[in-house]
Parts: sequence; structure tokens; C-alpha cells
Amino acid sequence: MTKFLSDNAAPVHPKVWEAMRAADEADNPYDGDALSAQLDERFSDLFGRDCAAMWTATGTAANCLALGTMVQPHGAVVCHEEAHIEVDEGGAPGFYLHGAKLMLAQGEGAKLTPDGIAALIDPIRDDVHQVQPHAISITQASEYGRTYLPAELSALSEFAQSRGLGLHMDGARFANSAAFLGGSAADAAGNVDTLAFGFIKNGGMSAEAVVLFDAELAAQVKYRRKRAGHLQCKGRYLAAQILAMLEGDLWLANARHSNAAAQDIASGCGPRLMHAVEANELFVRLSPEERAALRSQGFDFYDWGADAARFVTAWNTRAEDASALGKAIASL
Repeated sequence: MTKFLSDNAAPVHPKVWEAMRAADEADNPYDGDALSAQLDERFSDLFGRDCAAMWTATGTAANCLALGTMVQPHGAVVCHEEAHIEVDEGGAPGFYLHGAKLMLAQGEGAKLTPDGIAALIDPIRDDVHQVQPHAISITQASEYGRTYLPAELSALSEFAQSRGLGLHMDGARFANSAAFLGGSAADAAGNVDTLAFGFIKNGGMSAEAVVLFDAELAAQVKYRRKRAGHLQCKGRYLAAQILAMLEGDLWLANARHSNAAAQDIASGCGPRLMHAVEANELFVRLSPEERAALRSQGFDFYDWGADAARFVTAWNTRAEDASALGKAIASL
């Protein structure tokens, strides 16, 4: 089967394996090693502003550790109703945030807007009888593969600041959005306070980065990571993966490849596309019979409701496979 199930199904990039092998020497434990010590500077250079960065093993942990710095147990996180932290993290935000609530907003393409957030939170009374929002969480790229443009990020940042709310970004496919926007990490992040920078979907093995643009928040995460069981004793292997992906902008090259493959498939989808393709995911209207026909030709993907399918490309998707899928959809 030619897999378009998920970029999580893709193999680890060879340069990541090489970096882990090179890190296989004695060094200080936990995050006291020479590789982990490079992360703050490397990410500060990448974003063009001071930040602190630390590794963790999963995107779920990265999101929750970051949100925990901005949200008290009696507060709430505003997110899209289809956000990963709501739909696909098994209640982890409530667990890590000690019962803090998720407030669900709506928005086209699974993207939030200031107006949409205001419609949700403005009716909340400012008293102890109602849960108060403490932060906003957005996803880049969104759960429907849509990318927040710099102007949209700026508007959300200004709104968050005007309401005294923290702004978090779930960047599981951050690299794909950055590639779509021309390659600038700063443009893809905007002025968020915290970012879960995804590497695993983009060629990494077992390392994501929590990036914090506030020194006070960074100090909190160090303690929260330990308490949550995510301070690995041989952290140099996680740091090695991240540094390998940053070296020579491998993270960006991989994302550009997967984005290009998605665009190739999209060229055969026409009006079947449910959302604009702005990263490496495609949501396509297909009947059960049409999905069966594609599977009979060797294509593997997830159903998306009764009459649609999701296709995801990856750093290793072959151009000929993407082209074949696009042609197969066009011929239905």
C-alpha cells in the first residue's frame, strides 16, 4: 500500500539517525549535556528573538507543559472546537492543567479569529461563579491543513494582549506552514508566547521542542517537565534529533517536499477539495465506493466522516506516488 495515512507513519530521516549515533558518547545526564545547551541559542537565531527551548518526547506533552505556564486550574484555554488538544489528546490538557477547562470556539478551516473568540468569551461574567479564560491556543497548520497568515497572527496577538490572555501555538506541522509562507519561522509563529515546535511528523523520531518567548515561563517549564515525567535522563539523544533537523534547515526542506507532494495530489482533486491546501494535508469529498476504488489501487488513507477522506504527505513521499494518487482521484 502507498501510505497517505499520516506523516507519523513516515520513517526517521537518515540525518537524524546519524546525529543520534554521533551523540552516543558519555555526557552529563538530563539536560546538562552539550547538545541540550545549544537549543536556546539555535532557536533564538531561528526566530530572531530571545527564547528558551527544551525538548520533550511528545507533542501532547509540549502543548500541555506550555499551556500550564499560562493557565491556572480555575481558568480555561480558548481553542477551536476541532483543536487537537480537544479532540485527540485524551483529556491530557485537563490532567496537566489540574482541571482547567477548554472553551471551544468556531472558525472556518479550524482557524480562530478575534471575533470568534470574543463571541465566546464576552458573555462570561467577571466573577468567581464562572470560569475565566486565561489563554488562547491556535494550531499551525490547523486541523484542516490551513495556515495562519502573518496578518491573522498579528490580529490574534493584539487581541490576546488586549484581553490579558496568553497565546499558545500547537505547531505539530509548524514547518509545513513556515514553508507555505516562504520559509520564515518568525512569520509562521507571529508573536505567540509559547510554541510546541513539531519535529516528529517532519522526519524526527521522538523529540519535540517547547519554545518559550518569556524567561519567566521558561523557568516554570523546567520544573513542570520534571514533575510530569518528561525530563529524560539521556536528553542528549532528543537534543541531537532537534539540532539535526535545524542544521542546514532540514526541517524546512522536508516540509517543502511534503507540501509539494500535497499540491501535486491537489491538482487532481478539483472541486472535491474541502479546504485550501496550505500544508501537507488534503481533505477530499469521496463516496464510500470511491474510497474503496482508491484502496483497491493500493492507496492507504483515513476516512473522514461518511463522505470524505484525509490524505497526508510526508518528507519521504515519492513524487511519482503523489502524482499517481492525484491522477487516480481525477479519474474517479
